[in-house]
Amino acid sequence: MMSSATSVRDALEGYVAGEIPVERVVGVVVAAYYGARGSGLGARLKPLMEIVERAHPGVVELTGSADRPGFVVRLAERPFPKRYEAEFRQGVQALLVSGYADLPRPAAQAPRPGVITRVLRAIRRLFSA
Repeated sequence: MMSSATSVRDALEGYVAGEIPVERVVGVVVAAYYGARGSGLGARLKPLMEIVERAHPGVVELTGSADRPGFVVRLAERPFPKRYEAEFRQGVQALLVSGYADLPRPAAQAPRPGVITRVLRAIRRLFSA
């Protein structure tokens, strides 16, 4: 399973390298921003979201969904304005330099302990208190 932060980082790196179009990156950033409540990722993406909203208001529509996080982000069917691409690219580069150096890759994530391990930890805490 790919983490949200890693897929955003991959999209941003691909955009700077010229492999991914701006419209696709905007979609990834917007979906991660609205889906990252409470994780800290939303705060990191806020400067990019400000550029997106200024350049491309109404870029997405949110519709309800039974799946988590409870909504679906759909891109508007219109191109990102060319006059804002330079500003967006500068924001992406700044974010890559400052905000994504410390994000882990999926392989670096530790597995969650099983039920038995959690029960044993709780018992140890009970007796050590």
